[in-house]
Parts: sequence; structure tokens; C-alpha cells
Amino acid sequence: MSRVLVIEDNADLAFGLRNNLEIEGHEVDVATDGRKGLERAREGAPDVIVLDLMLPEMDGFRVLKTLRREGFDTPVLILTARGEEADKVLGFRLGADDYVTKPFGLLELLARVEALLRRVGKSRAPEIDSFGDVEVRRTARTVVKDGKVVELAPKELDLLLALLDRDGAAASRADLLEQVWGYAGSVVSRTVDTHVAELRRKLEDDASDPRHILTVRKVGYRLER
Repeated sequence: MSRVLVIEDNADLAFGLRNNLEIEGHEVDVATDGRKGLERAREGAPDVIVLDLMLPEMDGFRVLKTLRREGFDTPVLILTARGEEADKVLGFRLGADDYVTKPFGLLELLARVEALLRRVGKSRAPEIDSFGDVEVRRTARTVVKDGKVVELAPKELDLLLALLDRDGAAASRADLLEQVWGYAGSVVSRTVDTHVAELRRKLEDDASDPRHILTVRKVGYRLER
């Protein structure tokens, strides 16, 4: 499960972010001022930090600068005020990885958090991953089930890796289409469903009652280890 630290003093906004990130399958911690946020970042080892710049006690710039000076390379998404181009520039100079301008659409912020999690997930991804009786060897691009190699088509393996990288979080069909096939999110296609069916047929003990490659109603799919 990915850990997200939200450093935001607006209680309503922090609640909304926490609620929606938890729905997406993430563990979320919230700090309401800069000093507490810095302490939580040091102690909690989050995978991604969502950082407001205008904070009491210590502003977001100082939090970010301190983290980078201390050697923390955790991806940081900053929240900036509308039209404050200088804030974005300074944020990037201090080591921010992305930004969202207030007021923002919640779906946009969630998508940007997911993108940062995928980035850090790939850099930390184990060479050998597993779920159930299936072992995935990333560099060799080999999948083994019950000690026997399973032949997967290249895109089937890419799809499997995309689901593994989310560590149990749900992935929409649109996100998977874009990540694995490079299609625009607006494309309507049964490609993902077809490839998921093949993965279930090859890797699940009972494809009609899967235990690992699961459907998330009205969203897409997730992989349960």
C-alpha cells in the first residue's frame, strides 16, 4: 500500500484529499502546518507528499528546502495559488516534482499523485515480484506459475506489471490504456478487458472466479496479492 502525506491547513480540503486518496487504496497521513508536516515526512517515510505552499508555522518552501537539504528524495506535489508563476518556478528550483494550481479538479490531482507513485514505484520495483503462486521476473520478462513458465504476450506482461506497480490500488481502463498502449484517455476500447481475460485464463486457478486480478466496479481493475 502506498503512503501519501498531505500537508494542508485547510481542514475541508485536507479531508477531501484524504477521503479520496483512501478510496483509491492509499494510506494517508495529514499534517495541518509546516512543522508537523516536516516531522511526519521525516518519521513516516511517505511515498509521495502533497504540499501546500501557504502554511502556518513553516511555509511549504521551507519544508521542501529542508527535506531536500536533508537528502529526502520523496516526490513532492506542490499546491500553488492561481497565477502565481513565481511560486511554481521557485518550487521546482527547490526540488518539487509537480504542481497543481488552486482551485483544482480533484480528479486531476489524483491523476498526478498516481503518476508520481508510478514513477517512484518503478524505481523501487523489486526484480522479482509475486502474488499467489505466480512469480514475475521483471528484467527477464518471465512469468512462472507453480514452477512452470507461462507464456504471456508482451502487452499482457506490460499490463500485469502496470497492475503490480499500483500495489493493490485500482487502475481505470483509461489509465491502463494510456500507460500500456499509449492511447488517449478518451479512446473507448475493449482492449484492456480482453487482455485481463487472458491474464486470468493463464494465471488464475479459476478464471471465472479470480482471486488476484479483480474487477473494481465502475472503475477498472486491481491486483490483490
